[in-house]
Amino acid sequence: MNVKRVGNVILAVKDIDKSIKFYHEIIGLPIKQQRRTWVDLGTAGALVSLHPASLTAPHQGTSVENGIMLGFLVGDLKSSIEELKSKGVKIYREPMERDAGINAIVLDPDDYMISLFEPLFKDQTQQTAGYQGFTPA
Repeated sequence: MNVKRVGNVILAVKDIDKSIKFYHEIIGLPIKQQRRTWVDLGTAGALVSLHPASLTAPHQGTSVENGIMLGFLVGDLKSSIEELKSKGVKIYREPMERDAGINAIVLDPDDYMISLFEPLFKDQTQQTAGYQGFTPA
């Protein structure tokens, strides 16, 4: 097997219109491609792809129960959380500071966890090569 990179993270959602509004209008991910039953959001790196959950099988479990979490890097976690609160987004865990940065967790319309991470660079030459978020514990 020769995997080059993660192409997308696919979320089965109960209400695709509500999820598009959340990820596109509230979170700010641009719509890269949209079809009737599939939406890709993002521009570079892995895409977030939304697909309707089964109409016949119940949508069981949230990411709080099954461990699915998306991670986004943000420039200013405090202002990001204030903006999301003003838009009615549920905060699962308020910001916590760790050695590598500040992290908070919010919930999307299907209760999937979204980890927001603001890296803290003690050394101004330090750079992050990718997401360095934290789990809900």
